[in-house]
Amino acid sequence: MHFRDLNEAQILALAITAEEEDARIYRDFAESLRADFTATAELFSKMAAEEDGHRHRLIDVYRQRFGEHIPLIRRQDVTGFIVRRPSWLAATIAPERARAEAALMEIEARHFYEAAMQRASDAGIRQLLGDLAQEEMQHEATAEAITDAQATSGELGHEHEAARRLFVLRFVQPGLAGLMDGSVSTLAPLFAAAFATMNTVATFKVGLAASVGAGISMGFAEALSDDGKLSGRGAPWIRGVVCGLMTTIGGLGHTFPYLIGNFHLATTVALLVVAVELAVIAWIRKRYMDTPLLSAVFQVVVGGVLVFLAGWLIGAG
Repeated sequence: MHFRDLNEAQILALAITAEEEDARIYRDFAESLRADFTATAELFSKMAAEEDGHRHRLIDVYRQRFGEHIPLIRRQDVTGFIVRRPSWLAATIAPERARAEAALMEIEARHFYEAAMQRASDAGIRQLLGDLAQEEMQHEATAEAITDAQATSGELGHEHEAARRLFVLRFVQPGLAGLMDGSVSTLAPLFAAAFATMNTVATFKVGLAASVGAGISMGFAEALSDDGKLSGRGAPWIRGVVCGLMTTIGGLGHTFPYLIGNFHLATTVALLVVAVELAVIAWIRKRYMDTPLLSAVFQVVVGGVLVFLAGWLIGAG
């Protein structure tokens, strides 16, 4: 049905279902954030309670006007009505994303009540819908006030630090491990093949095979190493994909130069790419792992040089 074709009973039934769904979404947000972001979880618990209050008022009016039976009319049953994204898909939603999504939900709810009020002829129903539209507007201001209070108290600061730690655990660490493995471990077979064959096509095939094989191996190793439930490192398959992808990218970086037909030029470009890769790894270690820059450069460069020399000696021997 189109919204304009709904009668007052159907509008109230739709509003009741919408309020119930929004309350469930807010509670899902609160539950998914409670372990790491208590301030934001508290905000969503309060918002869910307010949505419950709206639903109770709507049910009281419906019962008075139309009886006990409330038909199930959902958002997806009405043309032009915005359907909410399933909250169970947001099991790992970030606090900022959850707040932004909630703000959009409140704006959409206010627009719905304003449009519904225009279609209502019953004075009591019209008044209720108008009141709810105003309260949805107040919810936006209330959420902002709670957020400001939490920021002043330092709670949001703790949440931002927790979010940073989780980002490091779930993405940076597996990605860095993969990038280091792909950039360093593939140096030996690549340059061994290069100096043994002096053939750019054969060297590219060896580098491609080593990069893809290392990516698959590292991806499975990371995914199977920890289910993330106790460590807080998140979904294992996400970490596995991140680690495997970064491993492959790390190896392909110095493999692609061997698409150049000239062996000496290709090797020179590959060595320059290796230098860039090692510099990026050192920067990531400093930026996210709090490793002193000189220490990070020393560790990465020494390891990379030793692996390169091993490949060169084996290939040229």
